[in-house]
Amino acid sequence: MTLEADEATRLPLVSDHALHERVSELLQGAIRRQWWTLYLDEHDVQLPLIMPVAGYPERPDEPSGEEGTAAQVLASRLSEIVEYVGAAKVVFVWERPGDAVSTTADRAWARALGEACRAESVAVRAQFIVHDDGARWFALDDYA
Repeated sequence: MTLEADEATRLPLVSDHALHERVSELLQGAIRRQWWTLYLDEHDVQLPLIMPVAGYPERPDEPSGEEGTAAQVLASRLSEIVEYVGAAKVVFVWERPGDAVSTTADRAWARALGEACRAESVAVRAQFIVHDDGARWFALDDYA
């Protein structure tokens, strides 16, 4: 089933299942290592903005100038974007070739960016891994 963009802006993603289906529709399998953000409003309706970030550092704790670590800088930028677009929550999707099992790097990034977002008051609704065969929920227990 193909979801039209105007329909997506009216359907709230209130359940984890609905959110997983949306991510699976949008990102059907990994092509390269990159990170995506989706934005939700206060009713869990997806806003018409999806941002890929390719070429992010290998490690979230890498220094990024005077602004802090790579994860802290990304969280700071996300805070600005969330405010600008009027989002209430973000969804992170970690795209990378390979199988569905999370890697040490996947877990480090998910943990560090989640913590950095909390420090910036950015609400993270969920995280996913998009791998060779589709998308999987990246539960907090997997990386906390």
